[in-house]
Amino acid sequence: MKRAIIALGCILLASPVLAQSVGEKTGVNSMLGIAPTTTDFVKQVAISDMFEIESSKLAEQKGNVQEKSFAQQMVTDHTKTSTELKQLVSSGKVTAELPNALDSSYQSKLDKLKSASGTDFSSDYDSYQVSAHKDAVSLFERYAKGGDNAELKDWAGKTLPALQHHLDMAQELGKAPSVGQSSK
Repeated sequence: MKRAIIALGCILLASPVLAQSVGEKTGVNSMLGIAPTTTDFVKQVAISDMFEIESSKLAEQKGNVQEKSFAQQMVTDHTKTSTELKQLVSSGKVTAELPNALDSSYQSKLDKLKSASGTDFSSDYDSYQVSAHKDAVSLFERYAKGGDNAELKDWAGKTLPALQHHLDMAQELGKAPSVGQSSK
């Protein structure tokens, strides 16, 4: 297994174009600390924002008090980043195509949230938020350090602290005692 990972790493490092597109989809770039291409970065950010907004709209309806508060901030903040990204692309400062739908992975998570309720909803929503924000922090850190578009690199660096704050908040979901529960 170790040899396979080392061999894969060598192949991807030897072939930057392959590493950029295949690696981002498989998480290899994150493991190796490789910056995504502008195209991959824009696509991943747009899809992540769509998921954050849609899943958080569900949490505003189905979540507990803590999740509803968190969800309101996610809808506000990710709508803002989504708008900023669209402006960068439409202004011509960033050349990339914005996706208009979730990928299959995020769509299946959203579908699961739509059919869940109560503690099942909370458990899924909370874990999806932690996972999505870990991925986003990694993506933005890597692009801010090694991205190939100066405008987008600057935006990624400026947006990163808010995403790190979101991750911290997401990691606190479910840790607070429920109403009426004593904190022993």
